[in-house]
Amino acid sequence: MPNTTAARPSTRELRRIALHAAQTAGLPLIEAFRPCAEASPSSASPAAAGPAAGSPTAARPAAAHPAADPSRSDMGVRAKTNSHDLVTFYDGATEDALALALTRAVPDSWVTGEESGARGSGSLEWIIDPIDGTSNFAHGFAMFSISIAAVFGGEVIAAVVHDPVNRLSFSADDDGAYLSSSQRPEIRLGSPREAPRSGAALNLMTSYPSAEVLAQEGPLALEAFGEMVTSFSTVRRVVSGALELCHAAAGWTDVVLGVDTKPWDIAAGMLILRRAGGSYLASRGTTDDLGQSPDHLAPDYLGLGPGVDSPAARRLFDAASARRRRFSHS
Repeated sequence: MPNTTAARPSTRELRRIALHAAQTAGLPLIEAFRPCAEASPSSASPAAAGPAAGSPTAARPAAAHPAADPSRSDMGVRAKTNSHDLVTFYDGATEDALALALTRAVPDSWVTGEESGARGSGSLEWIIDPIDGTSNFAHGFAMFSISIAAVFGGEVIAAVVHDPVNRLSFSADDDGAYLSSSQRPEIRLGSPREAPRSGAALNLMTSYPSAEVLAQEGPLALEAFGEMVTSFSTVRRVVSGALELCHAAAGWTDVVLGVDTKPWDIAAGMLILRRAGGSYLASRGTTDDLGQSPDHLAPDYLGLGPGVDSPAARRLFDAASARRRRFSHS
C-alpha cells in the first residue's frame, strides 16, 4: 500500500512535470493526426531532432511511420470492447511513454492508466488517459487530449489536460488553474465570460446517452436527451470529458454533464474546473458507496463554469443519477 506520509514534490512542481510529459508525448500525436503538416526546422522541440526514445513514434518500425500515409490509416484502429469503444496503436504507446516520463521524474510514484491499468508503487499516483477522445483522434476530429492527474492521499492535487493539435495546455495546482498555448504566455483561468450565465441561453456539453447507457435506459434516455435540447441554447456531443471540463473552466462552455465515466476521463478536468472557480458535483450512480469515495472515482458528474448557475442542469443531473441508481440495481 502507498505510504501517504512520504515527502513529495510541490503541486507546482508536479504540474510542471506533467506539463512537460504531456507536451512531449503529444508531438507524435500531432504527426499522426496531421501527417502532411510541416515541422519547423528551427524548432527546439524534441520533434525537430526526431522522436525521443520511448515515444510512440520511436516505438514504430520505420516503414510504418504515420507521416507516410496522409489518410491516417496507419493508426492501428480496432474495437476494444465494442464498435463505440475504439483504441489505436497510439493509445498504448502514449501511455507507456507518459508512465516512463512521470515515474522517472517522481520515483516514489505509480500509474493508473486507461490502457494498462495499475503499474508500479509509491506514495503518489498518476492517473493517465493517453488519448481522451480516441474516436475523435481516429476519425480526424480535433477534439482529443492527454489527461494527467496527480493524486496524493486519495486527493487530486495537480492536473494537466493537453490539447496537442490546438497546442493548448490546461493545468492546475494548489494556487489556481492555468491555460498556456504556443501563441501566448500562460494565463490564469477563473474570470467568467461576458454572456448569459443562467437560463436557457446556456450551452451544454455532454456525451449522454452513450450506447451503453442507451441500451440500459432505452426510451427514457432519449426523452432525457430531448429535455436537454429544449433546456439549453445548444447541446454539443464532443465525447472528450477532459476537454469538456477544461472548456467550462475557460468559459467556452457553460455546463458539462457526464454519466458512467472513469477516473482517467475526469480526474484532471475536475481539478482544473474547481481551481478556475467552477463547480463540480459528483454522483456515484449507486447507493453502495455514496459519500465514501473521492469525487474523481464517482462515475457521474455535473460541471458548471465559473459564475454559472443552472437549476435546469441540476435537475437533469439529479434525474440522470437517479436513473443510474435504479438501473444499476435492476
